[in-house]
Amino acid sequence: MSDFPKTARNKVKRIPKRGHYDKETIYKILDSAFIAHVGFIVNGQPFVIPTAYGREGDTIYLHGATTSRMLVNLKLGIPCCLTVTHLDGLVLARSTFHHSMNYRSAVIFGRAIEVEGEEKMKALEIVTENILKGRWEESRKPNAKEIKATSVLRLEIDEASAKIRTGPPGDEKEDYDLPIWAGVIPLNHVWGTPEVDPSMKEEIETSESVINLLESQNK
Repeated sequence: MSDFPKTARNKVKRIPKRGHYDKETIYKILDSAFIAHVGFIVNGQPFVIPTAYGREGDTIYLHGATTSRMLVNLKLGIPCCLTVTHLDGLVLARSTFHHSMNYRSAVIFGRAIEVEGEEKMKALEIVTENILKGRWEESRKPNAKEIKATSVLRLEIDEASAKIRTGPPGDEKEDYDLPIWAGVIPLNHVWGTPEVDPSMKEEIETSESVINLLESQNK
């Protein structure tokens, strides 16, 4: 994989050594999540909207209701910024100034266009599979009415960068002698026990996609 070009827009300025521009790092961050925050401006008013997404190659797919303010405006081709963040732990220093967090984040810049037909259906599959691999084949596919009520946008990644922090706190030299506990509290995201829909009319075995998800986190 190649790198995204470093520009004035995507360059990491604060602690630049934490910046990454290679596609492998950025795509790992994107593919390990399914909720992004999309920023855009309409009539001078900034908006930041959380939304599900899926990625294929250098393309990110977004979907939602045809009346969605975000999708209605993004499909006009206005610039947008998509961000994804993983919180990996609290970094507790001896001083409040040096408290931090361990994290992995990606910032994407581009413009979106609306897609239709086969690409629209394929994009919905990509988004669904990004949320839970295997679920698309287990579920009823969208019907014509649902497809009509849904907009799907293709966001081509023009520029991108990642920023990652790992490791222990970094205190001032003189503070290391203070009798204050310091360290990292790791954060692990864990899926819980599946809760059966009480309106199910018959007892059905847990879906394979759900079983695979739970097994994968225990490896």
